[in-house]
Amino acid sequence: MTEPRAFSASSRHAAPGVAVRGARLIFEGAALFDALDFALDAGRCTCLLGPSGVGKSSLVRLIAGLATDSAGTVAADDGKPMTGRIAMMAQQDLLLPWLSALDNVVLGYRLRMSPPPRAEAQALLERLGLGAATHLRPAALSGGMRQRVALARTLMEDRPIVLMDEPFSGLDAIARIRMQTMAAEELRGRTVLLVTHDPLEALRLGHRVFVMTDRPVRLSAPMTPPGEPPRDVDDPELLRLQAELLRRLAAEAN
Repeated sequence: MTEPRAFSASSRHAAPGVAVRGARLIFEGAALFDALDFALDAGRCTCLLGPSGVGKSSLVRLIAGLATDSAGTVAADDGKPMTGRIAMMAQQDLLLPWLSALDNVVLGYRLRMSPPPRAEAQALLERLGLGAATHLRPAALSGGMRQRVALARTLMEDRPIVLMDEPFSGLDAIARIRMQTMAAEELRGRTVLLVTHDPLEALRLGHRVFVMTDRPVRLSAPMTPPGEPPRDVDDPELLRLQAELLRRLAAEAN
């Protein structure tokens, strides 16, 4: 297997914390967020769970600067602008149908009119199990393969802040565990927000895990799994925390 890519010094050492303060977001005439405060720890992975429709994706879009009809502030704790420092992976793969998998992975470089690092992109696709599919267009790829291409494109952007909305949802159980492990290795040292519906995934990958509920949204006290991600799926403490987290999610659903 190809080794994890080496992070550039500019990315590894420049991952700031991100603070959301007094966020307000109106959706269909009602406040989805109202005076919401939320923070992403610098160089750490924060995971967010909650029922469908509660506003997880909206919070991702707010942090990315894509939300409309919103108020409040989103700022990096180093005082530098957020612009150009975020990579985002949405729920949809958003691959361009006329480009190959490899060309989709380096799309950001082409849009910025920078020389695309095709050899690095090829190596990353091989690491994701797509070495034989780099020339294929999205229509020839399965849903899980398309999702892996979208993940590769996100990783290739090499940004200090990474927002990921259900990045592994289209994968089978074994592929999902493998991609979780690979992503955790590739993203070590970045400031990451990962939205998921899977409690075990959140506990494997997150330094802190929040549950989002209600409207206007509120966030639970964070759960902090021991050790560093990616954690073993059969770790007894992880399984105990998974049961606790499932109980918490079930209680919030009642």
